[in-house]
Amino acid sequence: MIQRLLLEPFQVEYMRRALVEVVLLGVLAGGVGVAVVLRRLAFYGDVLTHTVFPGVVVAAMLGQSLFVGALVAALATAALLTGLGRARRVPVDAGLAILLTSFFSLGVVLVSRRQSYTSDLTLFLFGRLLAVDAADIVRTAVVGAVVVSALVLARKELLLRAFDPGAAEALGYRTGLLDLLLNVCIALVVVAALKAVGTLLVLALVVIPAAAAKLVAQRVGVMVAVACLLGALGGWLGLAASYRVSLDYGVRLGSAATVVLVLVAAFALCALATPLRRLATRRAGPTATPRSVG
Repeated sequence: MIQRLLLEPFQVEYMRRALVEVVLLGVLAGGVGVAVVLRRLAFYGDVLTHTVFPGVVVAAMLGQSLFVGALVAALATAALLTGLGRARRVPVDAGLAILLTSFFSLGVVLVSRRQSYTSDLTLFLFGRLLAVDAADIVRTAVVGAVVVSALVLARKELLLRAFDPGAAEALGYRTGLLDLLLNVCIALVVVAALKAVGTLLVLALVVIPAAAAKLVAQRVGVMVAVACLLGALGGWLGLAASYRVSLDYGVRLGSAATVVLVLVAAFALCALATPLRRLATRRAGPTATPRSVG
């Protein structure tokens, strides 16, 4: 039964490619997501997932690579987000909302000019996980290597910026550059996941595994490992579930959306397990040390 559910679907070539892609994205997004959750930047991630939309549409209209169009838009957004984060005249949340709605509306206006409006909108927003090819996998692996290298090299500075920004500035670290680095890393993850899960669902890959890991782990290293594991495992189980349900029951399930639902279920389990574990620890109480006699 377990073999039929977890292994049999991936005997098909396109399912194997989708599995490799979603596992890579799960690990990559899980690692970056810990930084996002620790810095409480989920809304920043939401803005990024929406603001790449016009770049993708413009690239499609010009017949150019969607990856390049999304990359240009994402890097521009990362720079704007960093500037907004340091601005004082406009509240950050208001600036982010303006940025999100303006870019996304521009993308919708542009894509509505295309004859294949409905299919293009679906592709750009929700992706086509089962349509990824070898080139997409290589591109994701390269982006992942760049992002992981950047985060590893700057891990101490990024952690200090997350937990004590005042100390980071006092020690002479350029916090603006650290913010820009993290925003660029988030942007690269969004761009890498574009074809597989689209601009909307990628935020779930970034935030949900990291949020679940934060519930069950205290140390940052353990949190990263748990988030990466949940991201990869959620991708595997979601793909397998969507395949089996579609084949056995004739119910078509979106692969990327099913992956997200599996991640939500994992988060719910972690959220339920945390108070139960605390309750069990409280009932056990401290172990009494016997007093010596004599």
